[in-house]
Amino acid sequence: MSDDANSMVLNLMEILLTAAVANEILEITKNDLPQKLRKITGMSGAASEFKRPMVISEGLLDREMGVKGAYEHLRTNPFVDYDDFGQRLSITALAPAVQWFVKKGGGKCVEKNPALALYAERNKIGNFSYQEALKKNGRFEDSVEYIEAKLAPIVAESEEMRNARDLIIIYAPDEMEYSMDNLVCTVGQQDAIKKIGVALKNRDFLCEHRIYEFGKLLFVGPPGTGKTSLALALSRELHMPLLEVRLAMITSQYLGETSKNIDRIFELARRLSPCILFIDEFDFVAKSRLTDDNAAMKRAVNMLLKNIDMVSFVKNGVLLIGATNHPSLLDEAAWRRFDDVVEFPMPDCAMRRDILRAVTSLIECECDFDSVAEQTEGFSGADLRMMIKEAIIAALMDERHKVTAEDVEIGMQNLKNRHVIRSNI
Repeated sequence: MSDDANSMVLNLMEILLTAAVANEILEITKNDLPQKLRKITGMSGAASEFKRPMVISEGLLDREMGVKGAYEHLRTNPFVDYDDFGQRLSITALAPAVQWFVKKGGGKCVEKNPALALYAERNKIGNFSYQEALKKNGRFEDSVEYIEAKLAPIVAESEEMRNARDLIIIYAPDEMEYSMDNLVCTVGQQDAIKKIGVALKNRDFLCEHRIYEFGKLLFVGPPGTGKTSLALALSRELHMPLLEVRLAMITSQYLGETSKNIDRIFELARRLSPCILFIDEFDFVAKSRLTDDNAAMKRAVNMLLKNIDMVSFVKNGVLLIGATNHPSLLDEAAWRRFDDVVEFPMPDCAMRRDILRAVTSLIECECDFDSVAEQTEGFSGADLRMMIKEAIIAALMDERHKVTAEDVEIGMQNLKNRHVIRSNI
């Protein structure tokens, strides 16, 4: 059997086995189904649950996977039954079928399939862990499909809400490439993250005791120090979608409607909660308040500050994060809206070393991280990532996958040249 044919058989068998396990183990939920199989099970919409019994037919596989005549690929498998009348495929003996699947190379699939991992663990087939598979799989509520389904009826209500949707970028948690595991955080940043986690876990307690003033963070620091990266990683960590707002874009493109659109954006966040509302370039507020020639802009800024006062992580489930490169521009009225200010300093030598190790964790890199960290004084985290990217490109241009110290030196020099060019502009 060719590799493609074997892969097709394993894919189809995973679907049939997952359906059989879900029909047998009733405590299995939608979060136990692999993401690639959720649509096949008929799940759609934000509140959808899959229906039992799960029935897999050739028509379903054709419609959702583009596989025509699925049974032809499985005809010789002793554990697959076919109903000619309904074109339905099913498993005849579940335990032997799972054993066959693992033996034929399906173990990697089981490791990421909580339903199959649970069955294998209970029946002592292989060495699989349900909890580990659950971590790798991701929750249905973290998916793009779930967020879009939850968002659809909100934006369908009116043109105003559609306009608000167009002004923000929405990220689902499972879209995030950044995680807390591959970020290097300061002690202050770690403390802020712990506070958020504790508040999320104890929202009911805080609400009961009317402790509402929590969950408005201001990230301050130079460009490239990780403000946006941490906000994105928090989305994945807290299982909450992130709504990114750029004030400069809102005010420049829709000046006449700015105040109303700010209202609508906050309303959208409240209805999509729990979520993170990330307002980048928050120093734009200060610049606008200092300008005397634009009354509409001032009204818009005042509306923004009013909405910040009204939103609450405890009450509404909206975690508000503002980010600024220029904290000195913010006046007292802006500062007092935030209950926690989180500093993002330029990384010191030890942080630069840790960042380099994190960035190169998935590649083979031969270099002295301590030495490189000492030579990159003044580099931000973003600079270090770009430097390693340049080093990887240098290696690939030499038809190598291993990054050498010479490649890193090339990347470092490229970044230093960029800094010189920028300082001369």
